Amino acid sequence: MRKIALFAALLLAACSAEDAPESKASASPQASAPAAAIPADAPVILAFGDSLYAGYNLQPGEGYPPRLEAALNAGGTPARVVNAGVSGDTTSAALQRLGFTLNNQPVKPTLALVGLGGNDMLRGLPPEETRANLDSILTEFDRRGIPVVLTGMLAAPNLGADYTERFNPIWPDMAKKHKAGLVPFFLQPVLGNSALMLGDNVHPNAEGVEKIVAATQAQVADALKKAVESEK
Repeated sequence: MRKIALFAALLLAACSAEDAPESKASASPQASAPAAAIPADAPVILAFGDSLYAGYNLQPGEGYPPRLEAALNAGGTPARVVNAGVSGDTTSAALQRLGFTLNNQPVKPTLALVGLGGNDMLRGLPPEETRANLDSILTEFDRRGIPVVLTGMLAAPNLGADYTERFNPIWPDMAKKHKAGLVPFFLQPVLGNSALMLGDNVHPNAEGVEKIVAATQAQVADALKKAVESEK
């Protein structure tokens, strides 16, 4: 029961609290380590999502996009990760800003990460709307020839079986339809572990972000390499 309650709290706080004050927590040892040099011509990954990408209540450089960028380059996969995360975004809000975001990238992204849907669930929006919006977002990436890795979300258990049965399949269904990569549940590496949370015990801290990076780095690197090859 504690894990279920924490799961619900994690989703609520990590995806919807966009106006909370900045944390003054010190950077983790990983976040303060010297970053590997990024080649000027490194392919671009666009991280398009909500506060889980935006780096909620973390110091600059501690969020998922910059830590993923550092890990990829340190691991021998040149990449520049652009943070296009906006705290509080629903799939509808993200769809509205997608064209503007893509049109204003100095370099066309070679790969996109899409992490959305938690705020839809927390606001009780119909899963059918979430599905339609994600479908439209992925269709736009398809139209522009930008492959995608989806980082998935799960419904909080207290929303009931009916909602869960309509909500949870959205990500695997969309990944299959659009031939996208899929991380089934983005928050899995930090779920239930208070040592990986900020002081409020609901948001991933810098160490928690590192755990998420470690769990997703290989998949993102593989998707990026395939995308680079397809551009040749």
